[in-house]
Amino acid sequence: MTVIYPAIFHQEDNAFRVEFPDLQGCRSVGETLEEALANAREALAGCCALLLEQHKKLSAATPVQAVTTPEKSFVTLVDTKPASEQKAVKKNLSIPAWLNALAEEAHAPYSKLLQNALEAYLGLDKPSYSGTAG
Repeated sequence: MTVIYPAIFHQEDNAFRVEFPDLQGCRSVGETLEEALANAREALAGCCALLLEQHKKLSAATPVQAVTTPEKSFVTLVDTKPASEQKAVKKNLSIPAWLNALAEEAHAPYSKLLQNALEAYLGLDKPSYSGTAG
């Protein structure tokens, strides 16, 4: 499940402070914009994972157009997968030998293909903009 929330980036001196208005206490910082964005994704993943582990429903994301920002700040959407969902699990499966031969010849990325197919099959092929589990 991908979650997407608006984040407010505040430029302060030589750094950026990031906050998520829909997730109280979910904050991050970074010395550069790139670092701030990466840290914001990590903070969002952790905050969402904690809420889900506590069996709490994730709040709906405020539309980005509705978020107001102070001077020297801007709002953008940040996406991530909750940290608890980023853990990979190993699965054993069987496929026909002829299909395996063709896939190996094509250097098929088995894990990614299976993940994409399962997400499409389960109707999860589009990110969840509301932040709700599903």
